[in-house]
Amino acid sequence: MAKIIETDNGTAVNLISQGTEITGDVKSTGDVRIDGVLNGNMVTRGKVVIGPTGRVKGEVECKNSEVSGLIEGKITVTQLLILKASSKINGTIVTDKLSIEPGALFTGNCSMKDGDNGGTAAKPKEGEK
Repeated sequence: MAKIIETDNGTAVNLISQGTEITGDVKSTGDVRIDGVLNGNMVTRGKVVIGPTGRVKGEVECKNSEVSGLIEGKITVTQLLILKASSKINGTIVTDKLSIEPGALFTGNCSMKDGDNGGTAAKPKEGEK
């Protein structure tokens, strides 16, 4: 079942609990935790947490993310992406900062933003080739 939980700071946390499967796109302004299955795209201005039992097949766009489960598709994070030891990513990562714990599995491409380059390789400094 999907739930909305109010936190102390007043922001809503949307929960897709274990045993729940959603097919379709999800848009939110708050934080989202997925312990079930999402077959579709997720777009939020908040944080996305994919628990150990969580699975996403589609694209994820968010501000921050912590992944312990499975993502099959593209994940775009504007700030920090944390891949926990139990995480499995099959697809593309686009992020500003990336933290990967030993044991995490990642198959695909990763593009890290560098200031105004927007995901392209950092430009060499003067005097470098």
